[in-house]
Amino acid sequence: MSLVLEIEFLTGVCRAARGPGDASPDWPPQPDRIFSALASAWGVRGELSVERAALEWLEGQPPPVIRASSHYPRTAPEVFVPPNDQSASKAAPTYLKVLPEHRPRQPRRFPATRPDDPNVELIWPNEPNARIVDALNAIASCVAYVGHSASLSRCRFLTGEVGESKRKPTKALRRVYPGRLLELEKAHRARSHRPEIRPGAPVFLEHEPTSEAPAEWLVLEVVGGEVPDIRASGLVGRLLRQALMAGFRRAGWRDRIPEIVSGHALDGKPTQRPHLSIAPMAFLGFTHADGRVFGFALIPPLGEALVGIEGFRAAFEAVAPYRAEHQRRVLTLQGLPLRKPLHLAPAPGHGVGKRSLSPDPYLDVSRRWATVTPIVLDRHLKRNEDAEIRSLVARSCEHAGLPRPNLDRIRVGKHSAVLGAPPARPLVGEPPWTRWKLPKSLESRQLVHAVIEFEQIVGGPIILGAGRFTGLGLCRGVGN
Repeated sequence: MSLVLEIEFLTGVCRAARGPGDASPDWPPQPDRIFSALASAWGVRGELSVERAALEWLEGQPPPVIRASSHYPRTAPEVFVPPNDQSASKAAPTYLKVLPEHRPRQPRRFPATRPDDPNVELIWPNEPNARIVDALNAIASCVAYVGHSASLSRCRFLTGEVGESKRKPTKALRRVYPGRLLELEKAHRARSHRPEIRPGAPVFLEHEPTSEAPAEWLVLEVVGGEVPDIRASGLVGRLLRQALMAGFRRAGWRDRIPEIVSGHALDGKPTQRPHLSIAPMAFLGFTHADGRVFGFALIPPLGEALVGIEGFRAAFEAVAPYRAEHQRRVLTLQGLPLRKPLHLAPAPGHGVGKRSLSPDPYLDVSRRWATVTPIVLDRHLKRNEDAEIRSLVARSCEHAGLPRPNLDRIRVGKHSAVLGAPPARPLVGEPPWTRWKLPKSLESRQLVHAVIEFEQIVGGPIILGAGRFTGLGLCRGVGN
């Protein structure tokens, strides 16, 4: 027996943004958004104690399964509109600013999508008693919209067996939790005309990893500061790892930082186990691609998951405070090679909103793979011959747990086969600063781009060479 919340978008359109400045619509609507709509209706109804108990029961349930149809997102260009909450100071000339024609214009986006089916279902595995169901339905009857106020909606709760549906079941990305209602009340009391409401907790941080589950990336999007060139990504990756380690120390894990994060065993020696890689997410592989970095991804070893790293969530929260202006936690990096602080935040929907932030091209299955960042060879060359370089690339595949490719199926050189990726070495006549920036331990090593064809199809991520833990040697599939 289950509890089902049925939502119908009466205009056939869902208007809701994943976050400030994000042009991607929030589809399907997430549990935290829907819970906020229910809490708002509860407040309008007079904050009845029996209905409060029902919401507190709901916030204590596990994340629901969402059943929703496919959808067609509409473009969301930036428009300039007068803010609704403009206020005037005591100076008489500023009184005019409250009039619509005199209000300053602010940039806004209004993402929207048209689903194939305007009905959405949220399914919780536990069925409450009849009193809670009645209270929830009383609240749901007063929910006029979900998302933007133009997303007119009809909501109702049902109980019993869940029937079959053509709508695709999907995992919730954000959830509510005990205490969420108190957070919403506090935000409303602090600023009733426009409460600053942070999103619910990511669902993936609460799931226990399984050996069959694919590796879960944490994609951090650049939300402020000066974005570095992709050729400095190795040093930025090192800064990011140091920030995470500082988070473990602040969270009380000073002497117990997991070697899967630090790359070092508890005795301080380099670990012999695979550990966390940090890779740039850049505009690559498309016509007019220029290699611009849009963020960085934290990539656990194959068969591992970030959720399985003890203390990881506490460490991340310790160095990434919540920022209301971004409605996300923001991690700030400082130090060389950055000239200005760089601000990173978890990308909405794990990066699916921007193609350059999506892990999909790196998690492809293919026989042929090409580097987007050059491979740092595992050792110094003896003869600097093409055959020796190809042999080292083949060996790096073995070190990464991949089948050893035939040397005749490896092509190496200065240039990448992926559009937009910078060459491994500066072109003739280019200044020295166009070289890739490497950590000191790798500065004397040679870098090469490669195209590798395996005898069978292999799946990503594929990250090769001595710099694979700092974003170098990152590959993507280039066809079978």
